[in-house]
Amino acid sequence: MSKYIRRSDQVDVMLLAEGTYPYIRGGVSSWIAQLLAGLKDIRFGICFIGSQESEYAEMRYELPDNLVHLEVHYLFSEDKPEIKRMKGNKKNFQAVRELHKSFEENKYDIPEMMKDINFYMKGVTFEHFLYSELSWEYINEMYLKNCPDIPFIDYFWTLRNIHRPIWILATIVKNLPDTKVFHSPSTGYAGFLGALGSYTKNKPYILTEHGIYTRERKIDMLTAEWVAFQKPSLLKQPEEFNYIKKMWVSFFERIGEFSYTRANPILSLYPGAQKIQIAFGADELRTQVVPNGVDVDGLNATMVHRQDPPPPVITLIGRVVSIKDIKTFIRAIRITVNKIPAVEAWIVGPTDEDPEYYFECQQMVESLGLKENIKFLGFQNIKEILPKSALQTLTSISEGMPLVILEGYAAGVPCVATDVGSCRDLIYGGLNDEDIALGAAGAITNIANPSQLAEQYIYFLSHYDVWKKAQAVALKRVEAYYRQEMFLKQYHNIYMNAMKEEL
Repeated sequence: MSKYIRRSDQVDVMLLAEGTYPYIRGGVSSWIAQLLAGLKDIRFGICFIGSQESEYAEMRYELPDNLVHLEVHYLFSEDKPEIKRMKGNKKNFQAVRELHKSFEENKYDIPEMMKDINFYMKGVTFEHFLYSELSWEYINEMYLKNCPDIPFIDYFWTLRNIHRPIWILATIVKNLPDTKVFHSPSTGYAGFLGALGSYTKNKPYILTEHGIYTRERKIDMLTAEWVAFQKPSLLKQPEEFNYIKKMWVSFFERIGEFSYTRANPILSLYPGAQKIQIAFGADELRTQVVPNGVDVDGLNATMVHRQDPPPPVITLIGRVVSIKDIKTFIRAIRITVNKIPAVEAWIVGPTDEDPEYYFECQQMVESLGLKENIKFLGFQNIKEILPKSALQTLTSISEGMPLVILEGYAAGVPCVATDVGSCRDLIYGGLNDEDIALGAAGAITNIANPSQLAEQYIYFLSHYDVWKKAQAVALKRVEAYYRQEMFLKQYHNIYMNAMKEEL
């Protein structure tokens, strides 16, 4: 299913938003909103791709005037071609075999015809993929070769669901307006769309990875119950060797490499992510670090509303979803309350993305006797929340470079976070020797360790001099390295350089 909210024949930069702006708040969406608001001389387009329309509510952002084009597509809608019997193109199905062989052998080379939109439009079409005899024969052959011990129906629908979006993305590319530069905030489906659009339209493609998409999808796949199956007793490999899960992981690894092969530059938010990109196949010479930036002056102005010393409020700004590990935060607060009964924990962020997880968190709060201490506040204006907070925390199991930590710094709030993404660099310094010399703006703990988190919460809340020192470091670090003006200037230069390129 597709629709157009705004339509233009030409855009300067086409942002490819996979499950983010304008329907989801926070994270990458906030970053996109920053670019739109800060670079008013650039005519932006957004191609939003989501899973199913039912998973997204109304738009969460007011659209700026320089967003001249917005189209919306859903990759797993019920729309599909009329069923009809067909043989299929034997020559072109050989390319499919080559592609899958490259998946299995971990080759970086994608068959050339897979980069050509005509392959999807005329060679192996969506109808061929869904209904042809050659497609059915190939699926049967691969099943018997690779995983005859698992139910065929699981394999069949997994293969269809993995590949179905590719033809939808090819159709999207075909119908995109004239675009000077493609820019994706991730690899994955958005990255494939950007690379295929760049090959097809012969235009530059920029990739910015906020989190390492391939690694995050690997975490999702290896823990997901929806790809589980009853493992035969003689199958000795651990659960991560489940072939169904490996299919998904391998698919995202390969399309990640497809994105890396075409993108220039390949941007990351912090040096650690840059190293991971290189390990996943990115050309080091095309990689570059561009940190996020925040409105330091606007957030700093909120400090006039701050009590000194602050009340014992610990704030977690983030979506109530499993990857944020809200349950570990709740357990940590139980330990903290035993030492500091007056502590309040505020969870600030949308609760509707995973209603089941939110319900489980509510039940945990009640069962641990924390209804008076923990409050789910939903989406809030952070300029009202941060001045009332003593500490900010992130308990995530995966992050990129969290804007909320920097926003907290600018408002004078130290942070206690798990050791994920760029959190260690943000808290202890990591950009250069001068950054490290500033000291600690909070503390880092291990993932899923409530006792470590609680120990740090108690330490900072019980030692005002330590808290005050961390606050001073936070303010200096965000002022020196993470001002929004620096971030916008770098992206403006990147866009201008890309528009001058001849491919």
